[in-house]
Formats: sequence, structure tokens, C-alpha cells
Amino acid sequence: MSHYANSNGTKIYYEIRGEGEPLLLIMGFGADGSVWEKHVQAYEQYFQCFLIDNRGVGKSDQPKGPYTSTMMAEDVVAVMDHAGISTARVAGISMGGAIAQTLALDYPDRISSIALISTWPRFNNYAKTVYENLKKLRVTSKPEDFMELLQLWIFAPPFYENGMNDLKEGQSGAATNPNPQSQNGFEGQLDACIHHDSVDRLSELKIPTLITVGDMDIFTPPAFSEMLHEEIENSVYINFPNGGHVHHWEDLERFNIITTEFFLDPTSFIKNTKGS
Repeated sequence: MSHYANSNGTKIYYEIRGEGEPLLLIMGFGADGSVWEKHVQAYEQYFQCFLIDNRGVGKSDQPKGPYTSTMMAEDVVAVMDHAGISTARVAGISMGGAIAQTLALDYPDRISSIALISTWPRFNNYAKTVYENLKKLRVTSKPEDFMELLQLWIFAPPFYENGMNDLKEGQSGAATNPNPQSQNGFEGQLDACIHHDSVDRLSELKIPTLITVGDMDIFTPPAFSEMLHEEIENSVYINFPNGGHVHHWEDLERFNIITTEFFLDPTSFIKNTKGS
């Protein structure tokens, strides 16, 4: 089922899959909610899943930015209100993880647990420069070439040994996409990434928190996730040794098992993981 929520005049598109307690799925920059497909196939067996197109991408409005993680968290709350959800679990990948942090900090009574995947509490100057550079390169590059560049950032080297066909398909898909993300949406989302800063508030997070990261992630390096883990008391940190920024695709089966087990019983999962 597909729906639109109104977030202060901005239309936010979302789909609902499965039945059970609600699980909000928030994707990273440049990707719409459909990119959760290989994960939601596992999640929908246990949860009512909400696949959200963030502002700036997909079927949601793509107004001129800059956007902020606070603004985008408000968009998710608009979805919750529209769907009649009082509290929910949340999984956020990359930019989605920044949004998830903000949600849990600004609306603590509405979020029961979070999975923070390949994300960060605050960028250093190197990461900020990378993201600013992406704005310029997208304008001057063919879509397929820009996708190849992104793939080099987000996939780890081991994936290239057997995954070249998938990578080439992604590049071809970018070249033929009839509804590409607008430059306004792309730059607005990158601004939300660049300026997100939750460092001084992380100790306020008390809900069960799962943090996953690829050891070979050069886009949002493990040091960012380690900072999250150090500051969030009720958190567990799980690494994917041969994974990059998209370890959730590179090791799909393990990722789906871990996140499903976490969301089914977050308290027990954290207790057992810390005790092992």
C-alpha cells in the first residue's frame, strides 16, 4: 500500500509492507524506500514495515534545500502521524542513520529501538569535503559515470571480485533512469549529511541501539560508528570484516538475521551480545 504524508507542506511518500508492530525504514542519500527491498523481504514476516522516500528523492517532493536531519526527522514523524503510529522501531542507513538519531533524540517517547547502519554522529573536515565534492561531480558527470564513482566509495574491494555484473547493472540503471533525483534534492540531502551533529547529545539516548559497520568502509569509516557506540550506553557494535559502506548488501543474509533478531527482542539481543 502506498501513501503520502504532509510534512509542513512537503509531500512524503511511503509504502507499507507486512503485518505486526511497526518498523520504519529510512534510506541513505540518493536512494528511495524501494532500495530496502532485499531487507524487507525478511522484515515483513515479523513487522509492519514502512518504506519511506525521504524528501529530495523518489516520489516525495524535492524542494530546494538545504535540508537538515532535524527537518527530515520531522518528515518521518509526519509519516507516523499519518499512519497512526504512536511508537516504532527504526532502521536507518547512512543519512538515514543520522535521521534516526535525531528522531530518537527529539521524540524519545515515539522511538523504541534503533539500528544505526554505516552512519556517523558528526563529520570531520575530510568527510565534509568528500560530500561537497560530490555535489560538483554530479553536475559534470554522466549518470553512469557518477554511479561508478559512488560504487567505488561504497563497495569494498572484495565485492569487485565476483560482483562486477551487479555493479555494471547499477551503472546501466543510472543511465536509463526515467526519474532521476533532482540536483536540488541531491544537494539538499548532502547538506543534511554534512551538517548533522549529534555528538553532544548522544548520551541522552537510552533506548536499545544496534550499530553495524563494514571494517572496509571508506565512506563513513568505522571510527564514526565507534564514536556512536562509546557515547550510547545501551548499544552494541557489530562489524562486518569484508564489508564496505553497503555491508548490508554485501553480506545480506548475515545482516538480515542480525537486524531481525535485534528488532524482535532488542533488550535480550543487547544483553546476549554484550555477554558473548
